[in-house]
Amino acid sequence: MRNGHRVVVLGAGYAGLVAAKRLARRICPGGASVTLVDARPEFVERIRLHQVAAGQAVAALPLAEVLAGSGARVVVGRVTGVDLAARAVRVGDQEIGYDTLVYGLGSVTEVDGVPGVAEHAAVLSGPAEARRLAGRLSALADRGGVAAVCGGGPTGVELAAELAESYPGLAVRLLTRGEPGGWLSPRAARYLRRRLDRMGVAVTAGAEVSRVEPDAVALADGVRVPADLVLWTGGFTVPPLAREAGLAVNGRGRVLVDQTLRSVSHPEVHAIGDAAAVPGPWGAEIAYGCRSGGFTGPYVADAIATRLAGGVPRPFRFRYFHQCLSLGRRAGVIQFVDGADESPQWMILRGRIAAGYKEIVCRSSVWLFRHPGPYLPRVLVPPRPAKRP
Repeated sequence: MRNGHRVVVLGAGYAGLVAAKRLARRICPGGASVTLVDARPEFVERIRLHQVAAGQAVAALPLAEVLAGSGARVVVGRVTGVDLAARAVRVGDQEIGYDTLVYGLGSVTEVDGVPGVAEHAAVLSGPAEARRLAGRLSALADRGGVAAVCGGGPTGVELAAELAESYPGLAVRLLTRGEPGGWLSPRAARYLRRRLDRMGVAVTAGAEVSRVEPDAVALADGVRVPADLVLWTGGFTVPPLAREAGLAVNGRGRVLVDQTLRSVSHPEVHAIGDAAAVPGPWGAEIAYGCRSGGFTGPYVADAIATRLAGGVPRPFRFRYFHQCLSLGRRAGVIQFVDGADESPQWMILRGRIAAGYKEIVCRSSVWLFRHPGPYLPRVLVPPRPAKRP
């Protein structure tokens, strides 16, 4: 272990928080340091923001509490720049030096691709915004208003279902390019559509949004869908910070990494979660989502610790076996997938069993933050023995 080695982790999301705590437990007792930087003092359960928007209470998870006893320190502030030459990050008016940087600033909802989204639509960007949105939705439901959810991916489907269940007086419309759940098996997609219909969600499939107006959504075919409130869930993007710093990135701005999650242009930098374009059998990059963080965060902690101990980490491996969708608090659908290509398999769970399964998955994420071990020896190559003279 290199005494005095400084590791800085940017972003306390599903990847960064686990990476910081797991790594601190391994290297801080040996004289190294781990600093976690995030704009908020609390972890944001992104997979529960639709619940917050529906007026439900979601417990806060202070970063200092999660990291207590690990040896890592927390710096609360927004990262404004990374100086790769000086090996320092700017956080407000201070600079934090590093020897190894873990870049995990994640993704945000894309709002610039369609005219009017940034000006007239609401997005689930954080707990404060979701709470304010809950107030607007509650008032809207009291007067029988209309909310249009744009985007038929997991976020849009879960949000539409949650709002329909929590605000009976609200008319909920779901506008999607394809069929909701079109990536699922036919059996799972049929159940999802029946459940949305039963909940009163008005689905418009094949809807290409051309612009968002103050009181409506305009579609490419000329149809205008009136709405008192538009909620945008149409895709993700990453902040421009990595590109601006000079890291090699792909066309989406995600950091290009090798098979051990090190930047291909700056090997002292690792990228994790949605910030990273991780290559593998699945293609040039893993899809956006908390699932990437749940795998890349623990891996990179072990990889860095192994290198500092003189070892060589094995290449990153990723296998995903399920897709979980909540449809309100009383129902859901779980689609089991092939671990190699994520194609949907015949096995699914539906209804209350699926809702309980999804809740266990959500709670297990928080459990992982508090208990980020054990360290599996098969994941890593042990240190190389010294050569005999």
